[in-house]
Amino acid sequence: MSSSIFNCHSSPFTATIRLSRPSPCFLGLHSSPSSHVEFGTFFLISAFFLILPQWISLKCLTCGFIISSSIYVHTAAMTTKASAKVMDGNAVATQIRQDIKAEVHRMKEAIGVIPGLAAILVGDRERCATYIVQNKKSACETVGINFLEIHLPEYSTENQVLKYISILNDDPSVHGTIVQIPYNQHMQEKNFLKAVRIEKDVVGLHPFNIFSLRVAPSVAEPMFVPCTALGCIELLHIQCSYLWQRAVVIGGKRIVGFPAAHLLQREGASVSVVDSKTSNLKEITRQADIVISAAAQPNLVRRSWIKDGAVIIDVGFSPEEDPNSPGVIRWVGDVCYEEAIEVASAMTSVRGGVGSMTMAMLLQNTLLSAKRMHNFE
Repeated sequence: MSSSIFNCHSSPFTATIRLSRPSPCFLGLHSSPSSHVEFGTFFLISAFFLILPQWISLKCLTCGFIISSSIYVHTAAMTTKASAKVMDGNAVATQIRQDIKAEVHRMKEAIGVIPGLAAILVGDRERCATYIVQNKKSACETVGINFLEIHLPEYSTENQVLKYISILNDDPSVHGTIVQIPYNQHMQEKNFLKAVRIEKDVVGLHPFNIFSLRVAPSVAEPMFVPCTALGCIELLHIQCSYLWQRAVVIGGKRIVGFPAAHLLQREGASVSVVDSKTSNLKEITRQADIVISAAAQPNLVRRSWIKDGAVIIDVGFSPEEDPNSPGVIRWVGDVCYEEAIEVASAMTSVRGGVGSMTMAMLLQNTLLSAKRMHNFE
């Protein structure tokens, strides 16, 4: 039986602890003739355990101490309520941005090229659209990507917007183009998506890229994948050692649900795409090992919908009045967080989850576009 010995010498007291794999006795305390603890004072021992690695557990009960490896804690007197691991999209996105920044610097030093992202914003009444563009500008600055903003008046025509897209298509310093149109504009977004050069479609919504996701990889490969869907899959790769499980995608729209479902299929998962109107939605969702919800329905997915140990990616982001603070708006996801956290093995939160990953994927696609155009590896 293997054991580990830790010695702590602090005059005039000495404490020696031998830790062995514990047997499932009542208190979980393993004792043997060779194992011993020489206590000086309670204060000294408490201070001693604060500096041990996190895998040492010290639990104080009314009848004494339990000392064991945290992997092998055995106790009938205490039970811990299970809770999901919160997937930190901010931390993952930060690491991705650091890698992008290093690559942007390497590219600049090697061939003198700096990746460039351009955004066309129509009108200034939509504060949300303006905020999103400013976020993209700030994100580009943090990694060294050039950012160009073209701000057109609200009364601009569709042809005028298309003209600027054409200009950016021919600009060699621009490697990615996005068009931000306020929701109250009577313009055909699909015309703008088709107009952007495929090689610069860093949002991954050009008809060719969407079509390529729908068919087998042997038939066609998308040049870019929609950023939010790609961010979801990146998070799943970090959390799950494999993705060929049963998955449910709630909401099959073009930006998130549709591409996420096809990306999961490419990973070998068995995927069901449903929406909030599906008759047996609860039963279908409860069978899933992986749930990606992009329905924009606050608190749609409840605890009873979730399989024990499922991994949940919540893309929903809806405004709702805070019941504890009348008049205050808070952002709520599709999944009831307080309930799901008790049954899922891992899940994202509304803030610090998918949003930061979406931005990181946009920067990554822009860098990829620049590398392709200049044959840089």
